[in-house]
Amino acid sequence: MNKGLFSFLLIFIALLMGALYYTNIIQAPFISALNIIKSSYHNSIESVEKLIVQHFFQAQQISLLEEKLHKYENNHLVMQQLASEVNDLFALNNSKLKTDPSVQLVRTISYQKFADLNRVWLEIPDYNSSKIYGLTYKELVAGIVVSQDNRALGLLNRDIKSSYAVYVGEEKAPGIAHGNSGENLVVRFIPAWFSVKEGDEVVTSGLDEIFFKGLKVGTVLSVTKSQGYQNAVIEPYYKANDPNYFHMIKKVK
Repeated sequence: MNKGLFSFLLIFIALLMGALYYTNIIQAPFISALNIIKSSYHNSIESVEKLIVQHFFQAQQISLLEEKLHKYENNHLVMQQLASEVNDLFALNNSKLKTDPSVQLVRTISYQKFADLNRVWLEIPDYNSSKIYGLTYKELVAGIVVSQDNRALGLLNRDIKSSYAVYVGEEKAPGIAHGNSGENLVVRFIPAWFSVKEGDEVVTSGLDEIFFKGLKVGTVLSVTKSQGYQNAVIEPYYKANDPNYFHMIKKVK
């Protein structure tokens, strides 16, 4: 290669690099092409990383779920044994009392209305529309189940028509809890002679035969008195953030 041609190539390359560096019109297609390549590269890397993470996470999650399932199965067998012994004890003493609770896992289909997050349609096989049932979520009270057009409608805690019997505080002051379509719940008709204070825990009493006795509802935020009764505002434990599955109490005893 002669010196003239070599010099021409150097000058051409220099001019081209300068044009690429200083001219937006020429830069744009090159940068766009490079960005597409980079984006594809990062997407590929992220996809591979997600697949790896998902694989190991799913394996770990399956292991944890299997361990929990074994614990639940063990606890279920223990509770069955205890219930059997209690029933035998009742029979031995010629008592007509009997304990045979029944709980069912149910799935949420959808909200009843898009703007109302406190009412959900539930998928319940063999649903008996003549009764009211209790709904729980991870051992917390979530609401009740009522019939709407012979379909199972879940009224979550904050719904104004969701109500059930409770005890408040260490003295087990009786009252009726219900929603107020707001952030908190209200317990009404607490007798005035009971001592109820902020921070007291609220649990189900079981007297309405909707819930088992002692299921957690929430804690007292404030107390007021009206017409010989006390009313307490309650911060619920269940926040209704992920209403996909519940346990429904079909039978208390």
